[in-house]
Amino acid sequence: MPAAHNCAVIFDVDGPLLHLRQPEEDAFFAPLEQVFGITGLSRDWDSYNVRNDRDIIHQVLGEHLGDRFEPSHYDAFVEAYDAELTDGFATGRLEVSIVPKAHDIVGALAAMPGLALGIATANLRCAAEIRLRQAGLWDRLSAYPGTADRSGHKHEVLARVISDLALPADRVVYIGDNLNDLEAGRKNGTHFIGFHVHPDRRRRLTDNGAEHVTGDHNETLALISKMLKLSA
Repeated sequence: MPAAHNCAVIFDVDGPLLHLRQPEEDAFFAPLEQVFGITGLSRDWDSYNVRNDRDIIHQVLGEHLGDRFEPSHYDAFVEAYDAELTDGFATGRLEVSIVPKAHDIVGALAAMPGLALGIATANLRCAAEIRLRQAGLWDRLSAYPGTADRSGHKHEVLARVISDLALPADRVVYIGDNLNDLEAGRKNGTHFIGFHVHPDRRRRLTDNGAEHVTGDHNETLALISKMLKLSA
């Protein structure tokens, strides 16, 4: 069981911790072609009904298989996706790209008594764990793993993590890089920090009302300390 805690920091994975690059996107779509022969799919995650990997796969398989779509088809995708990632990292075809100072901030937070760490991501559990293990970050973030294995928008994923934490929302900081992350923080009443290394992505968050936006995890850590009233 996780140790007792009185506050928490929850990270989105892609953007605040890892860069999502094309080879890893390719690995997501590869099983759809290999197992089902489905190609030509949009790489714009916002073009799907729900920005959640489980829901995206259900949508794609439902549209292409129609009445033939069964739960076993989804299970076949997950098995093939897990194998694609495992083999890709084992052979060097895939590499994780870690956001600068991600290790520093996770390490600093993990050392703070009473503070819990977790994730709220649109990635499936298998992908989040494999990629974060490759980055050397999983063990410190795995106590509260909010992933896409249950359907729903990001605010629903985050809500499940908050429920597991059993903390009031004002004792939780959520860090994300997209507008759905901003929405998730707002709908759940948490503190929110928008993070991305690229200025245009930060500007998009600011333009949509994000109060705290940064591109450097030294600043992220300072904001967390202020929000949660942590000792320096």
